Amino acid sequence: MRYCSVPQALHHLMIRYKEKRWDSKRMLDSGGMPSSHSATVTALAVAVALQYGTSGPVFAIAVVLACVVMYDASGVRLHAGRQAELLNQIVCELPQEHPLSNVRPLRDSLGHTPLQVVAGALLGCVVAYLTTGSN
Repeated sequence: MRYCSVPQALHHLMIRYKEKRWDSKRMLDSGGMPSSHSATVTALAVAVALQYGTSGPVFAIAVVLACVVMYDASGVRLHAGRQAELLNQIVCELPQEHPLSNVRPLRDSLGHTPLQVVAGALLGCVVAYLTTGSN
Protein backbone atom coordinates (compact mmCIF):
# COMPACT_ATOMS: atom_id res chain seq x y z
CA MET A 1 0.00 0.00 0.00
CA ARG A 2 2.91 2.35 0.54
CA TYR A 3 3.54 2.36 -3.23
CA CYS A 4 0.29 4.18 -3.99
CA SER A 5 0.43 6.63 -1.10
CA VAL A 6 3.52 8.48 -2.39
CA PRO A 7 2.09 9.47 -5.81
CA GLN A 8 -1.30 10.31 -4.29
CA ALA A 9 0.44 12.57 -1.76
CA LEU A 10 2.37 14.22 -4.60
CA HIS A 11 -0.93 14.82 -6.44
CA HIS A 12 -2.26 16.54 -3.35
CA LEU A 13 0.83 18.71 -2.92
CA MET A 14 0.94 19.70 -6.60
CA ILE A 15 -2.72 20.72 -6.54
CA ARG A 16 -2.06 22.71 -3.38
CA TYR A 17 0.88 24.46 -5.05
CA LYS A 18 -0.91 25.20 -8.35
CA GLU A 19 -4.33 26.15 -7.02
CA LYS A 20 -3.20 27.63 -3.68
CA ARG A 21 -5.80 25.59 -1.79
CA TRP A 22 -6.36 22.09 -0.42
CA ASP A 23 -8.83 19.92 -2.33
CA SER A 24 -9.36 16.65 -0.48
CA LYS A 25 -11.70 15.31 -3.20
CA ARG A 26 -8.83 15.41 -5.72
CA MET A 27 -6.82 13.03 -3.52
CA LEU A 28 -8.83 10.11 -4.91
CA ASP A 29 -9.35 11.46 -8.45
CA SER A 30 -7.69 9.92 -11.46
CA GLY A 31 -5.57 11.98 -13.81
CA GLY A 32 -2.84 14.43 -12.95
CA MET A 33 0.90 14.43 -12.36
CA PRO A 34 2.40 11.96 -11.64
CA SER A 35 0.27 8.98 -12.63
CA SER A 36 -0.35 7.00 -9.46
CA HIS A 37 -1.56 4.06 -11.53
CA SER A 38 1.75 3.96 -13.41
CA ALA A 39 3.72 4.40 -10.20
CA THR A 40 1.88 1.54 -8.52
CA VAL A 41 2.24 -1.04 -11.30
CA THR A 42 5.84 -0.05 -11.99
CA ALA A 43 6.67 -0.32 -8.30
CA LEU A 44 5.09 -3.78 -8.31
CA ALA A 45 7.18 -4.91 -11.29
CA VAL A 46 10.40 -3.50 -9.84
CA ALA A 47 9.69 -4.99 -6.41
CA VAL A 48 9.06 -8.40 -7.98
CA ALA A 49 12.30 -8.10 -9.96
CA LEU A 50 14.28 -7.18 -6.84
CA GLN A 51 12.73 -9.93 -4.72
CA TYR A 52 12.45 -12.81 -7.20
CA GLY A 53 14.54 -11.86 -10.24
CA THR A 54 13.50 -11.21 -13.80
CA SER A 55 13.53 -14.72 -15.21
CA GLY A 56 10.33 -16.07 -13.67
CA PRO A 57 6.69 -15.90 -14.70
CA VAL A 58 5.76 -13.61 -11.79
CA PHE A 59 7.96 -10.84 -13.19
CA ALA A 60 6.53 -11.38 -16.68
CA ILE A 61 2.99 -11.06 -15.33
CA ALA A 62 3.91 -7.87 -13.43
CA VAL A 63 5.46 -6.32 -16.56
CA VAL A 64 2.46 -7.19 -18.74
CA LEU A 65 0.11 -5.76 -16.11
CA ALA A 66 2.19 -2.57 -15.94
CA CYS A 67 2.16 -2.20 -19.72
CA VAL A 68 -1.62 -2.68 -19.95
CA VAL A 69 -2.33 -0.21 -17.14
CA MET A 70 0.02 2.46 -18.52
CA TYR A 71 -1.29 2.02 -22.07
CA ASP A 72 -4.84 2.37 -20.80
CA ALA A 73 -4.00 5.45 -18.71
CA SER A 74 -2.34 7.31 -21.58
CA GLY A 75 -4.60 6.04 -24.34
CA VAL A 76 -8.16 4.97 -23.72
CA ARG A 77 -8.81 6.90 -20.49
CA LEU A 78 -7.04 10.05 -21.75
CA HIS A 79 -9.21 10.14 -24.87
CA ALA A 80 -12.38 9.31 -22.94
CA GLY A 81 -11.62 12.31 -20.70
CA ARG A 82 -11.15 14.56 -23.72
CA GLN A 83 -14.46 13.38 -25.17
CA ALA A 84 -16.18 14.04 -21.83
CA GLU A 85 -14.77 17.58 -21.83
CA LEU A 86 -16.13 18.20 -25.33
CA LEU A 87 -19.54 16.74 -24.44
CA ASN A 88 -19.69 18.96 -21.35
CA GLN A 89 -19.05 22.01 -23.55
CA ILE A 90 -21.80 20.96 -25.95
CA VAL A 91 -24.30 20.47 -23.11
CA CYS A 92 -23.44 23.92 -21.69
CA GLU A 93 -24.39 25.50 -25.02
CA LEU A 94 -27.83 23.86 -25.14
CA PRO A 95 -30.85 26.10 -24.53
CA GLN A 96 -32.36 25.90 -21.01
CA GLU A 97 -35.52 24.22 -22.30
CA HIS A 98 -33.56 21.31 -23.80
CA PRO A 99 -34.00 18.09 -21.72
CA LEU A 100 -30.22 17.56 -21.46
CA SER A 101 -29.36 21.11 -20.39
CA ASN A 102 -29.46 20.18 -16.68
CA VAL A 103 -27.51 16.92 -16.91
CA ARG A 104 -24.69 16.59 -14.41
CA PRO A 105 -21.29 17.15 -16.13
CA LEU A 106 -19.20 14.12 -17.02
CA ARG A 107 -15.86 13.56 -15.29
CA ASP A 108 -13.19 14.76 -17.69
CA SER A 109 -10.10 14.09 -15.58
CA LEU A 110 -9.72 10.41 -16.39
CA GLY A 111 -6.41 9.69 -18.05
CA HIS A 112 -2.81 10.80 -18.18
CA THR A 113 -0.51 12.39 -20.71
CA PRO A 114 2.54 10.34 -21.69
CA LEU A 115 4.71 12.63 -19.52
CA GLN A 116 2.52 11.95 -16.47
CA VAL A 117 2.76 8.20 -17.13
CA VAL A 118 6.56 8.33 -17.47
CA ALA A 119 6.86 10.46 -14.31
CA GLY A 120 4.67 7.97 -12.43
CA ALA A 121 6.73 5.03 -13.71
CA LEU A 122 9.98 6.70 -12.63
CA LEU A 123 8.51 7.46 -9.23
CA GLY A 124 7.38 3.83 -8.92
CA CYS A 125 10.91 2.63 -9.68
CA VAL A 126 12.39 4.90 -7.04
CA VAL A 127 9.83 4.00 -4.37
CA ALA A 128 10.18 0.26 -5.04
CA TYR A 129 13.95 0.44 -4.93
CA LEU A 130 13.98 2.47 -1.72
CA THR A 131 11.45 0.23 0.04
CA THR A 132 12.40 -3.18 -1.39
CA GLY A 133 16.01 -2.81 -2.51
CA SER A 134 17.19 -1.80 0.93
CA ASN A 135 15.92 -5.04 2.54
